[in-house]
Amino acid sequence: MFRRAARLLVSLVMLLTAAFAGTVATAGTAHADGCYTWTRTLSQGASGADVTQLQIRLSGYPGYGAVLAVDGSFGPATAAALKRFQSAYGLTADGIAGPATYSKLYALQDDDCTPIHFSYSELNRCNSTWSGGAVSAATAKANALRTMWKLEALRHALGDKPITVTSGFRSHACNDAVGGAAGSRHLYGDAADLGAGPHSLCTLAKQTRYHGFRGILGPGYPGHNDHTHVDHRSSRFWSASTCGI
Repeated sequence: MFRRAARLLVSLVMLLTAAFAGTVATAGTAHADGCYTWTRTLSQGASGADVTQLQIRLSGYPGYGAVLAVDGSFGPATAAALKRFQSAYGLTADGIAGPATYSKLYALQDDDCTPIHFSYSELNRCNSTWSGGAVSAATAKANALRTMWKLEALRHALGDKPITVTSGFRSHACNDAVGGAAGSRHLYGDAADLGAGPHSLCTLAKQTRYHGFRGILGPGYPGHNDHTHVDHRSSRFWSASTCGI
């Protein structure tokens, strides 16, 4: 809690300094983040690893039924996702990533780059090495990170109330043990099962349509009456008939 509070204080100082100086500070130069620090302002036409890092954190803001490509190229879709993110957090929605945007992102992430309300351990209760699935351990972990940022966007859209993740990455052994489908997206690290809590399963299923998930399975779909499943499969498949999806 102290680290997050300190990070918020530093971010506020950055914004106030830029405002009183009457200039736009060079992005990231006044702040070093434990996870990743941006060092330039980004807008349409930019490309590079810093754009990729931005896109990962914007994965949950692609718009209804869309998925944001994480390709290091800042195009119209990235600009639109950034505007949605900025609007969601009360920032100027100009589609340009500068000090204010980065300050909010720094406040939202922990030193391991996960969003503050989700963790790797929460997305992997099966195998701490992330091995044994359908993809390499590194890919499974990277997929889980994108999923967490999508869930962070979902959480914020639903009033910043807790979301319970009941299952994430599974190795083949873990998937077999719980009776998972042979081709389960859990084997790829990009799936999460969400349990009911402050929000009903149908509320979760309906809202996830706006946050970059191609796969949504919920109440009414066989075997999913007690959770809402989300994933990043290759083509869209949404089915939660009890919820009208």
